[in-house]
Amino acid sequence: MPRPFHADLHCHSTFSDGTLSPSALAQRAQANGVTLWALTDHDEVAGLPQAQSAAHACGLDFLTGVEISVSFANTTVHIVGLGFDADNPALQQGLHALRNSRGPRAQEMGLQLASVGIPNAYEGALKYVGNPALISRTHFARYLVEAGVCRDTYEVFKHYLVEGKPGYAPQRWASLQEAVGWITHAHGVAVIAHPARYGFSHTEEYAFFSSFKNYGGQALEAVTGSHAAHEFSRYAHWAKEFGFAISRGSDFHSPQESKIDLGTLPPDPAGGAGVWELLADRIHRHGTTAP
Repeated sequence: MPRPFHADLHCHSTFSDGTLSPSALAQRAQANGVTLWALTDHDEVAGLPQAQSAAHACGLDFLTGVEISVSFANTTVHIVGLGFDADNPALQQGLHALRNSRGPRAQEMGLQLASVGIPNAYEGALKYVGNPALISRTHFARYLVEAGVCRDTYEVFKHYLVEGKPGYAPQRWASLQEAVGWITHAHGVAVIAHPARYGFSHTEEYAFFSSFKNYGGQALEAVTGSHAAHEFSRYAHWAKEFGFAISRGSDFHSPQESKIDLGTLPPDPAGGAGVWELLADRIHRHGTTAP
């Protein structure tokens, strides 16, 4: 299929840790020139029906999406799924188990913050949660800003909620093999999200990409709001080396918090297939009835 110049295949709504509804995201994407859009909430697909309906109302082509939390080499990484059957039982069951694991972790985060003089953080974070099963560090960060502990969420993550700082609670997520398997068995394409964020050494990164490919992963997010400009080409090169398609997405969460708005990423580096080429038969075209 022709290359969609404005594809944005990574963003979050109030169904996970975003601040806009799926409908509002679709409208924002359309206003910013996006032509192919995916909603990729964390470990949740409940927002997809609203997102698809709103996308078609806005004249956008749409892909189902999700961002799955994964533990790899003692690090939390994220795997985006695109173009899958959202009703697939194995995928649904896996995501349900991940969501259920978040509650105890969040309560431990609240206890840690209370121990350093920040009471009621768990209750405060819940005020920002659209889906209580998906309470996350982002919701705690928003409360810490509201409470005047930090000026913004960027400052929060320098002093709290990360390893070695108050409010950090480790979590065992899905394995890489599980996450890729859920996506591929649901007839989707698995994508490594924002790889530069994980701080892997060259050797660790090579092992990560190799394992991902061996399990059936097919794409790498090279152009993303989480990457610096020089990293776009670096990860496009990695994609070529491993035979991955290139994906792109703003990782947009909120007008007040996100560095990159929906639809405002630069073009992809030259060369390499776009992930949409693997998904041409799974794109829900506006103006048609979804299969």
